[in-house]
Amino acid sequence: MNRIIRIVLLSLLVILLGVVGYLAITFPPVMTGMAAKTMCSCVFVTGRTPESVVQQELQVFPGLASIPLDINHTDSTVSASLLGRTARAIFRKGLGCTLLAERPEADVRRQPVRLPAPPPFDPDTVDWPTGNRIRRDTLPAHIDYAAVKQAVDDAFADADPAEPVFTHAVVVVYNNELIAEKYADGYDLNSRCMGWSMTKSITNALVGILVKEGQIGTEDPAPVAEWQHDDRKNITVNNLLQASSGLAWSETYFNPTADFHSMFIKSDDKAAYAASRPLKHEPGTVFQYSSGTTNILSRIIREKTGDGYYAFPYEKLFYPIGMHTAIIEPDASGTFVASSYSYASARDWARLGMLYLNDGVWESRRILPAGWVKYSITPNGTAPRQEYGAQIWLNRGAANDSTNVKYPGLPNEAILFDGFEENTVLIIPSKKLVIVRLGVTHNRNFSLPALASAVMKAVP
Repeated sequence: MNRIIRIVLLSLLVILLGVVGYLAITFPPVMTGMAAKTMCSCVFVTGRTPESVVQQELQVFPGLASIPLDINHTDSTVSASLLGRTARAIFRKGLGCTLLAERPEADVRRQPVRLPAPPPFDPDTVDWPTGNRIRRDTLPAHIDYAAVKQAVDDAFADADPAEPVFTHAVVVVYNNELIAEKYADGYDLNSRCMGWSMTKSITNALVGILVKEGQIGTEDPAPVAEWQHDDRKNITVNNLLQASSGLAWSETYFNPTADFHSMFIKSDDKAAYAASRPLKHEPGTVFQYSSGTTNILSRIIREKTGDGYYAFPYEKLFYPIGMHTAIIEPDASGTFVASSYSYASARDWARLGMLYLNDGVWESRRILPAGWVKYSITPNGTAPRQEYGAQIWLNRGAANDSTNVKYPGLPNEAILFDGFEENTVLIIPSKKLVIVRLGVTHNRNFSLPALASAVMKAVP
C-alpha cells in the first residue's frame, strides 16, 4: 500500500512539475508582451499616467499589473521582464507603439514611412460634424435632454464599487447632431481611446475605398502569395471580410498558446502568421471570428497602396470625415495591426458610426462606394445567429428565431463596431442614433442595452 501511495504521490509531483514548467514557458512571453505594449500605447499614444494603466488595463489578467516595467521617456520605450523573459515596445511619432518579437529595434526604426500631411484645417474652427464646434441653435427639438443626460451619467456609475466599469467616454449623436457627451476625469473631447476590435470597422472602410477605386473586388481571390499553390488560393476577399476564410484559427484570449497570442505577442509579422495557417474548412462555409484574417486584409491594403500605405487611412478616410485624433499602429514588419490597434476620440468614433448610418456619405461627399454599407451589414450566411456581416457585428437573430441574438436587449436592427472591454459604437438606423461607449470593463458588468434603451426612449 505504501508503495502505491509513493507511486501516486510521485506521479502527482511529476504532473505538478510539468504544469509549472508549462506555465513558466508559455505565460511569461505573453504576459510581458501584453504589459509592455499596453503601457507603451497608453502612456505615449493616449497620454495616460502609468498608475492609471496599472489600475485599469493591466488588471485584465491576474498578475499582469505586478510585472516590473521600465518606462523610458528618453527613447519612448517600455520594457517588461518576468522569469527571465523580456519584452519591449517602442513608440514612433505618427505610428504609435510597436511590440518587438525578434526583429531588431534598429531595423524597425529605420523602416521608410511616408506619414500623411497634417490635417487641412483646425477642427476647433469648423462646425460639427467635420469639426468640433457645436452650434446649440441647430440642436433637434422634441428630445428629452434630461433623460439622455441621466442615461449618459448612469453609464459612468458603478453598481458594485468592487468591480468598477471604468467608463472613459460616452457620446450620443441623433440625426447627425451631437446631443450628449461626457468624459471621465482626465479625459476630454480630444482624448484618444483604444478601439480594440472596433478597428475592424476601419479595415472594412479602407477595403471599401479600394473597391470604390477599382483596385480590388470582394469576389476576387485574396492576393496572398503563400496561398497560390494550394487550396487556400480559393479564399476570396469576401471570405476574409466575412470571417469565413476556412483557415484554422483560435481567437482565445486566455490561452497563451492560442493563435491570438502567437500572432499578437510572438510574431513581428502578424499577417504572415495568419496567412501561414492551414485550411480547415471549405472557404465560405464556416464562421470563425478571426483577428488574423483582418490583418491579412491589412497586408493586402498595404500591397495595393504601396508607398502611400501609411497616409492612405488618413487621406482617404480619417481626414475627410474629421477623424483627426485617429491613429492605427503597425507591427514590426510595418503592416498596420488593423484588427485591433487603433485609437481615436469618442467624437471620432462617433463620426465613423455616422458614416455608416449615412450609407457611406459624409456631408454630400461619398466616401464609401454605393452599396458598400448594405453589403457590410448583410449577414454573412455562416454565422448561426446572423450576427456578422463584413467586419461588423449585427443583432439580426437566428433565421428561425429572431430572439436568439448576440446582444440581448438591443433591437434586431442594431449595428455594432464591438471591441474588447466593452468598447462599442452602436448604430440604431430607425432612431438615427449613434452611441459610443469607451472604457476598460473587464467583468462584462457594463450594460449597453440599458444605455441604449434609455436614449432610444428619449428621442423621437
